[in-house]
Amino acid sequence: MALQFKIQIKNVQKPPVWRQVIVPESFTFEQFHLVIQDAFGWGNYHLYQFSPSGNCSNPVIANPLEEKWVKEGLNALKTKLADVFKTETQKFTYIYDFGDDWEHKIILEKIIPEKTLKAICVAGNGACPPEDCGGPWGYERLKEILKDPDHLGYTEMTDWMGIEDRADKFDPNEFNLEYANNNLSNI
Repeated sequence: MALQFKIQIKNVQKPPVWRQVIVPESFTFEQFHLVIQDAFGWGNYHLYQFSPSGNCSNPVIANPLEEKWVKEGLNALKTKLADVFKTETQKFTYIYDFGDDWEHKIILEKIIPEKTLKAICVAGNGACPPEDCGGPWGYERLKEILKDPDHLGYTEMTDWMGIEDRADKFDPNEFNLEYANNNLSNI
């Protein structure tokens, strides 16, 4: 069987940023973490955890090799999605980067009877926020600065993001399904 999820970054609007993915039920939470990273375009630079309703709600599912491992938690390297996700509309939370606190709402939309071996992204909306931009509130500030080339922080932000030409702009509405699936092809 396969599981279809909608994953949306919380506290990010205009546009909302979400991805819809289908993954094998046999994937571990570590593999699911990598699916989320690749579908959104994150860089996998930071720690993560899964939990039912946010920070440290039980059971916490994380990688035990990371320094912030919660001993009472479930091992993301061994715990399979099918062990936790049992019913459609079931919700979970994925937190990425405990400094910026990117919280993602996960909803199990469908349990698909057909088996799949690979993860795929079937839909999405919005560009992934840049790593280390300060979480949802920093991202909102960044979008405001990038709208106005005369803003005092514009040059600093474009330099930080590696944008060299004013014609080469960051578009928060951009989502490229082909790019997401190219990223996912390695999992």
